[in-house]
Amino acid sequence: MSMYQKMVNVIEQKVTPMAGAMGSQRHVIAIRDGFISALPFMIIGSFLLVFIFPPFSPDSSWSFARSWLNFSLTYREQLMLPFNLSMGVMTFFISVGIGASLGKHYKLDPIMTGLLAFMAFLLVAAPYKDGQISTQYFSGQGIFTALITAIYASEMYAFLKRHNITIRLPKEVPTGVARSFEILIPVVVIVATLHPLNLFIESTTGMIIPEAIMHLLAPLVSASDSLPAILISVFICQILWFAGIHGALIVTGIMNPFWMANLSANQTALAAGNVLPHIYLQGFWDHYLLIGGVGSTLPLAFLLLRSRAIHLRTIGKMGVVPSFFNINEPILFGTPIIMNPMFFLPFTLVPMINATLAYIATKLGWVAQVVSLTPWTTPAPIGASWAANWAVSPVIMCLICMVMSAVMYYPFLKAYERTLLKQDEERNTQENDSPITTN
Repeated sequence: MSMYQKMVNVIEQKVTPMAGAMGSQRHVIAIRDGFISALPFMIIGSFLLVFIFPPFSPDSSWSFARSWLNFSLTYREQLMLPFNLSMGVMTFFISVGIGASLGKHYKLDPIMTGLLAFMAFLLVAAPYKDGQISTQYFSGQGIFTALITAIYASEMYAFLKRHNITIRLPKEVPTGVARSFEILIPVVVIVATLHPLNLFIESTTGMIIPEAIMHLLAPLVSASDSLPAILISVFICQILWFAGIHGALIVTGIMNPFWMANLSANQTALAAGNVLPHIYLQGFWDHYLLIGGVGSTLPLAFLLLRSRAIHLRTIGKMGVVPSFFNINEPILFGTPIIMNPMFFLPFTLVPMINATLAYIATKLGWVAQVVSLTPWTTPAPIGASWAANWAVSPVIMCLICMVMSAVMYYPFLKAYERTLLKQDEERNTQENDSPITTN
C-alpha cells in the first residue's frame, strides 16, 4: 500500500468521523451561530475605526488629512459612541446568539433562551459599584465568560423543561403570557446559582468570574497568537478540506473567541496610542492564508485560465470570479483538488508558507497589524488593507503571498495537466482505432 493510500485511510477512518462529530456538536454549532449573529455589528463597529483613527501621520501637512485628523480629535467622544455600542458590547450579541441557537436545538423559545443567556452573562460580568456598572468585560475580555454563561443558562433551561420543572398555565392564557411564566423558574435558578458563585469566587480570589477566567486562560490566549498556533490551525483546516470536510468552519469555530479577544486588545491599544499586541486575528487568516478561499487558490485560478487542458481551462473560467470573493468550491471540486494526490502538497503547504512569511514580516514591523473586522468575502488585497486601517504594507504582503502561491502551485498544475492531456490523447486514439460498424 502506498504512503498516499495509507494517509487517505487514516483520514477516512480516524479524522473524518472525529471532525464530523465535532462539526455537528451542538455547542460548537451554537458558538459559531453566536459569532455569526454578532458579525454585522462587529464589522460596522470596526469600520468606524477608519473614521475615528484616519490612516494619516499625525504631523501630516496635507490639508485633507489635516482636516480629517482635526475633526477626529475634536469629535472623538461622539465618534466612539457607535463603536462602543457595537464592538464594545460584542458579548451581548454573542450571548444572545448562542442562547437562541441552543434554544432552537432544544425546541425552546429562541428569544427567551437568548435573553436568559444574556442575563446570565450580565450577572457575573457587570459588577455594580458606586452607582455605576463596569463595562470592562463587555468587549473582548468577556468573550469566554459569555460563551460559558450562555451555554450554562441554555442547558439549565433545557434541563428544567425536560424534567417538567416549570410553571404551566391554562391553555386559555395568551401564548406570550404563558411563555413569560414558563421561564420564571429558569431565571430564578440562574440567579440563585451564578450570583452566589460569583460572590464566592470574588471573596476567595479577589477576582470576579470573567477576570478569573481570563487569568486562567492567559497562557492559552498568548499561545494562540504564536506562529506554531497559526501553522497547526492552518494544517488542520487544510487536511480536513482535502478530505472533503469543511475544515474552516471547525477551525474558525475554535479560534473565534481568541481572535475576538485579541482584536479587542488591538483596538484598545490603537485608541490609547500604544503598540498593537497581537498578530493572529481573523483578518490575518482571511487575507493572507485564504486568498481566493481555502488553500489560497486565487493564483491557481489564474493559472488554470492558461492551461492547455480544456477541462482545467473551463474550471478556471468558472472559478476565477468567485475566487475574487474567496469562494473557491468550483476550483476545489472541479479541478479537482479534493482527494487529488497531485495537489496534496501545494494545497497543504501554500497557506502554511504564506502564514510564516506574513507572521515574520508583521513581527518585524514591516506589515501593519489587524485592527478591524472585515467580511470574509472581501477580495484579499482590499481586505488586507481594510483590516489594517487601510495601510499599504498589507497589500504588498498579500501580493507577495499570491506570487508565492502561484510559484508553488505551478509545477504541480503542469504535472497534472500533462496527465490529463495524456489521458485525452489515449482516449482519442482508442476512439479512432475502434472499428466502425454499419447496418
